[in-house]
Amino acid sequence: MDKSKFFTRRAVVVSFTLICCLLWGSAFPCIKIGCRLFDIDSGSPSSQILFAGMRFLLAGIMAAAVGSIAARHPLMPSREDIPRVCLLSLFQTILQYTFFYIGLSHTTGMKGSVITASNVFMSILVSALIFRTEKLTARKLVGCTVGFAGVILINLTGSSDLSFSFAGEGMVFLSALSYAFSASITKRFSRLADPIMLSSWQFILGGAFMIAAGLLSGGKVGAAGASGAAMLIYLAFISAAAFSLWSLLLKYNPVSSVSVFGFMNPVFGVILSALLLSERPPAGALRTAAALLLVAVGIITVNSSFIKKEVGTNG
Repeated sequence: MDKSKFFTRRAVVVSFTLICCLLWGSAFPCIKIGCRLFDIDSGSPSSQILFAGMRFLLAGIMAAAVGSIAARHPLMPSREDIPRVCLLSLFQTILQYTFFYIGLSHTTGMKGSVITASNVFMSILVSALIFRTEKLTARKLVGCTVGFAGVILINLTGSSDLSFSFAGEGMVFLSALSYAFSASITKRFSRLADPIMLSSWQFILGGAFMIAAGLLSGGKVGAAGASGAAMLIYLAFISAAAFSLWSLLLKYNPVSSVSVFGFMNPVFGVILSALLLSERPPAGALRTAAALLLVAVGIITVNSSFIKKEVGTNG
């Protein structure tokens, strides 16, 4: 099978990116459930970083084991791969999630969700202006604006709080910026090394670092039993499966055509939080439907040229 042809098919890209976004969306409520099972204080970033480190270390081990079985040989980084793994781990895991947990403890969930969704904008800007792997076009900017409007709409409440603090909103913004760099780094390094190997080992390195950082800063987790272990395994599976699949998609497609689907993460997060946690969505049913429509229009707009190209090829 020609992987380059398979992973660039529109049906494959749409299906796989939505699977990734659904998995990441389920992480929002499942992290809350996991923190409750492990008796982790929502106001303790050090304990949350420790818990995240446990999750990512396990995710890396999972991805490396499954990838090794699929490849029929151990997925081990070569000497040339070690700096790539370290740099990717720095942006994709260590900085992104350390900034995220610190910031989230100093801001509201709505603000955090909206700022995190800005990583789609930043991914395209970083890819086009810094790494120069694609062109920045009006179509991409319009699509991102429409999609981002959907994210804001589904998180919109009656509050008009526009306050900003570096420890809160600033840290969440840095987390989104770290992700933006990691997307372009993943695309560049995936041309030189196995994306599953890179994804798994960056998780192992990042997870080990976060565990150490969490413990040294006073973080702690309680004994959660079988239910807690099962939730930790599921959270690790989310990261292992979604990031590995996302890395493969980034390898064969423009950053913009993949990253724009990230607008679905907070949408799935809101819907699944309502189902799993019985949380009342900030938006009602009508606004949620409108938000989904805006996100869909934004995704289609960014991907319109690729859709036309594939239709023309198939026709």
